[in-house]
Amino acid sequence: MDSADGRGVGAVKVALLTIASVTAFAGNSVLCRLALLAPEEGPAPIDPLSFTAVRLGAGALVLSPVLLAARGRWREAGASWGGVIALAVYAVAFSLSYVTLPAGVGALLLFGLVQITMVSAGLLTGERLGLVRGAGMLTAAGGVVLLVAPTGDLLAGTDVDPRGAALMAAAGVAWGAYSLAGRGQPRPVRLTAVNFALCLPLAALLLVLSSREWSAEGLLLAAASGAITSGAGYAIWYAALSGHTATSAAVVQLTVPVLAAAGGVVWLDEAVTPRGVAAAALVLGGVAVALLAGARSAAKARR
Repeated sequence: MDSADGRGVGAVKVALLTIASVTAFAGNSVLCRLALLAPEEGPAPIDPLSFTAVRLGAGALVLSPVLLAARGRWREAGASWGGVIALAVYAVAFSLSYVTLPAGVGALLLFGLVQITMVSAGLLTGERLGLVRGAGMLTAAGGVVLLVAPTGDLLAGTDVDPRGAALMAAAGVAWGAYSLAGRGQPRPVRLTAVNFALCLPLAALLLVLSSREWSAEGLLLAAASGAITSGAGYAIWYAALSGHTATSAAVVQLTVPVLAAAGGVVWLDEAVTPRGVAAAALVLGGVAVALLAGARSAAKARR
């Protein structure tokens, strides 16, 4: 096989891994909403605290071979209690928010707040925003406001539950902090495995505090969220990152809220509203502009 063929195969591999990982990330929102959506009569398949506990436990189980392969060197992964706390806050707030939020709305809020948190952290450490990048982030923030504001019939959309929106905003800030805590770590999959393992005491506590109202369907959805769309999804994503620049990786993640919204339409009969479409366009378009402007500035600085 010549070098051109090798590059072609490598590009296909990266593309397949990328598609699998972003689909898994979007699947987290759909699985969580499916598990926590109560039917017209009777309880939801599982309560949110139990869902979180099973998700963390299943994720830790799937990632445990990574720790076993490390042969005691897991302490070198770069884990910190700040990262563990951020992961725990994200997991709990994420589940609680999906008691009321539609899958697509929740994914868009999560993604928007993650990006806003990471950019804000950069500003606090002295990073220059720039006019175009700043305009992009303001546009994205405006999309978030449009999505959650009690606007009545504006753009024909149903008002978003404020408690659910606040919880998902907290999840987004926490996931942004978790991403920042793990930035630049040489073994991200091992770090993720360690953090999930360190969250196991929290999983046990959540089971004690939960109402322990679950069905076989609810347990299966929670286990799939932890094992497949979280644990395996993160591992696949980090494998795909080797074929991406930082900017292309961030831009690729713009597809996650779109896929989650599509999953909500197909699996949950969620409606697509003009207000939701407009908010998504503002958030995703604004973030895309900011990412590309940031990459351009970084390239100029290296010259």
